[in-house]
Order: sequence, then C-alpha cells, then structure tokens
Amino acid sequence: MTVYQQIANNKARTYAIILTFILLVTGFFLLIGNYIQSPTAYLIIGLSFSLFSTIGSYFYSDRIVLFTTGARLAKKEEFFDFYTVIENLSIAAGLPMPKLYVIDDPAPNAFATGRDPKHAVVAATTGLLEKLERTELEGVLAHELSHIRNLDILVSSIVAVLVGTVALLSDWIMRNLWWSGLRKSEDRNNRNPFMMIFIILVLILTPIIATLIQLAVSRRREFLADASGALLTRYPEGLARALEKISTDGNVLRNASSSTAHLFIMNPFKKVKKASSIFTSLFSTHPPLEERIKILRSM
Repeated sequence: MTVYQQIANNKARTYAIILTFILLVTGFFLLIGNYIQSPTAYLIIGLSFSLFSTIGSYFYSDRIVLFTTGARLAKKEEFFDFYTVIENLSIAAGLPMPKLYVIDDPAPNAFATGRDPKHAVVAATTGLLEKLERTELEGVLAHELSHIRNLDILVSSIVAVLVGTVALLSDWIMRNLWWSGLRKSEDRNNRNPFMMIFIILVLILTPIIATLIQLAVSRRREFLADASGALLTRYPEGLARALEKISTDGNVLRNASSSTAHLFIMNPFKKVKKASSIFTSLFSTHPPLEERIKILRSM
C-alpha cells in the first residue's frame, strides 16, 4: 500500500467512523424516546448531540486529548533534543513542524494528534526524553511523524473523543433510566418490560462495539508507522531498541485512559503476560511487541 492509498483510506475510514457514531448516538436517543413515548423530541436531541460532538471532535480533538493527558507546551531551551530531532525529521519528511508538548511522567511514551499536518501535535513524556538515546528518540519521533503524514492522527484523534463520548453517554443514559424511569412503578407497569431489557443490552454492548472500532483502526497503522519511520531515519534498529526500552520500563502512565490508549506508540497500561488469553489479546490496542521488533530488524 502506498502512502497516498493509506491517506485516502484514512479519510474514508474517518467518514465511516463519524457516520457510525451519528447513527449510534441518534439510535440511543430514539430508543429511549420510544420507551418513554416521546420519539420525535429524543430523535432531535440525539441528532443534535451527535452532530455537535462530531464537529467538536474534528476541530478540537487534539486539545481534548492534550488536556486529558495533562500535556504542556514544550520549550526549546528546556527540551533541546526534542526540538532538534523533530526539526530535522520534519524537513526530511517534507512536513511542517508540529507543535511539541511534554507530559510530566516517568513512563516513556509518545503520541501524535491533530486533524492534518498543518494542525499536528507531537507529545512525549519526560521519561521518554530522559531515558532514550538520540538514535532511539529519532526512531520514536519518526514513527509519530509517519502517523501525521499518513493522516492516522485524524482517525485516531476522532476515535479517541467519540469512543469516550459513547462510553459516557451510555453511562449517563443508564443512570438516568435507573434513577428516574425505573423508580416510577405506575409508568413501569404501562411499558413493555422486554423493551427495557433490550435497551439495557444495547447500552452495555454499544461501548464494546465502539471499542472494537477503536482497535480495528489502531493495530495496522502501528505496523505502517513503524515501517515509514524506519524508512525516514534509515535506521530501524533505533526504533526497535526504543520499543524494547519502553516495554521493559516499570512505570505506568498516570493520565492514560482506555479512550486514548491507542494513540500512544505503545500501550500505556501494564503489559499482560504471554499466558494471557485470546480474549485479552483481542482487546489489545497495539500489535504484539515481539512481532513489531522482528519486522523492524528484518528490514
């Protein structure tokens, strides 16, 4: 697959994710509206909410992600290597230099976000900047710049916001049904109990479906960014060694969440042992580390 094909696929995937989100959220509200016998009003509310969330995620997803991860603007005099490596790689990749942010955390990790190369951000933890050698840092940052060039950041950032929104919305609707509708016995007796069971099942399954969508767009792009980053630096061993260091580090990123985990170069949560089940690996946000390193060292 060429870079141009990847970019076109990511644009199409973004539109598909946005459409899926609008349908999910609108369906949420329509289902509740039918249950409480006010479908039209809830349909309008659901459609308005989903459109507002989608527009907001497109234009402000980078700010939301930076806020939730506790990132702050990086100063050149404080993080000189960070700046100079990004400057050199941006020139080599033919990209405008992204804004740089740091997360004050000893766990080594990094991510890129934004809607396009002109509005891109690269964030790295202080742990990453302190623990990696320059060639290893180049490998990680080239990986992140590849996400920017391939427009992976647009897909990932929108997914991060929308998946979190779906989870919060499901929780809010569940609580609202429990504390208002379910307590009124006179209303409950006039409604179909099977409809309530169906609504609860939908509310439980929808965040899981949203998470699977998140994972589906996450794994393959990591392999592509590894390969593109190695091509940019002409030194795949640098990224391979960096991945090994990040994976063996004992620190866990404090401000990571399930909705933003797929953004990072490596899963920010504690690693699961090899004896983990197939079910656990299914819900992993990243491809197997051993496979990524093996591919890099075979280049």
